[in-house]
Amino acid sequence: MKSETIRIDLLKIAILIPSYNECKYIGDVIKKCLKYNLDIIVINDGSTDNTDSVLKELKESLENKLTVINHEINQGKGEALKTGFNYVINNNHSGVITIDADGQHDVDEIQNFLDEIEKSNPDLIVGSRFNNTKGMPYIRRFVNYFTSWIISGIAGKKIADVQSGYRFLNLKVLKNIKLETKNFDTEPEILLKAGWSDYHIKNIPIKTIYHLDEFKSHVNPVKDTIKFFKLVFKSFVWKKRFFEEKKSAKKVFSENSN
Repeated sequence: MKSETIRIDLLKIAILIPSYNECKYIGDVIKKCLKYNLDIIVINDGSTDNTDSVLKELKESLENKLTVINHEINQGKGEALKTGFNYVINNNHSGVITIDADGQHDVDEIQNFLDEIEKSNPDLIVGSRFNNTKGMPYIRRFVNYFTSWIISGIAGKKIADVQSGYRFLNLKVLKNIKLETKNFDTEPEILLKAGWSDYHIKNIPIKTIYHLDEFKSHVNPVKDTIKFFKLVFKSFVWKKRFFEEKKSAKKVFSENSN
């Protein structure tokens, strides 16, 4: 499935921020995003801290520029992304830039995404932290390198940082990729299926801001290794099914054309 040459309307791109218990940083992230004059969508994924109050206060002052969608209970990052993607599809947006709510992404770099979209018209952009790993905990660096190498091989595309949440996806990708996962495995699932669909994927460098005084790695070497290999196993099932469906669709098209 080759990329179409339709140009993206930059002004119709939305900024999507999935958030769970990030009341300390979510307000600043939203305020910094305002300078791009793009619609901002926040998915409050069942937060139990003060996130709801922060978002209500901001929404009152920002009027139409901020949309808040609440999940009553925490459903996982993948479900939060899917809720946001569906909103983007149904509200005349041309694509979405996803950014984390914890303040670890430099909002100024959204401009780099917009510049790359205008320059090369990609279907998907992944922000890679590996040009500058200063401050990145060693265990996280190792896990990210390893998983990126494995997922790139299965996807058939070079993906520099599969665990990065700083991305751009155009409307075609959002509409055509059917997601089956619910949590943090949704982000690599997107990349795998985009790779098999031969979408135009770009990697651009980003930096990450670690709040080192309070940073605690959520990587569990045993549990997360098991989860990752479960994802790898599922990916082979998905890949087999994907190409069987593609072959079947091609056969039906050929028969109807004759």
